[in-house]
Amino acid sequence: MPAAALKPKPTQSTAKRPVLLDLPYEPVAKRPLPAGRPREWYVTHNRRLKAMRLAIALLDSGVYLADQARNERIRSAALTIGIHPPSDTTCHMVRALMRYSR
Repeated sequence: MPAAALKPKPTQSTAKRPVLLDLPYEPVAKRPLPAGRPREWYVTHNRRLKAMRLAIALLDSGVYLADQARNERIRSAALTIGIHPPSDTTCHMVRALMRYSR
């Protein structure tokens, strides 16, 4: 058997560069949204992004179950990460993301 066949392919765990996960969060560069869609599409899109940010913040803070994420807790997480408090609809969406992501 050739030696090349025995050599493992580099993966993330055996890569030469270490993958740093402890770096502070840095948001991705924003791009403009596509033009020409109905206004409701933009509202829903931004609501989904906000719900994802909030779900990630809750998971990072130790809230792993949707039943633990009451509206007050979601709104306090929003204040902690520096975004406007979400509406009841967005809070519902956060719980749905936490519930169905498993």
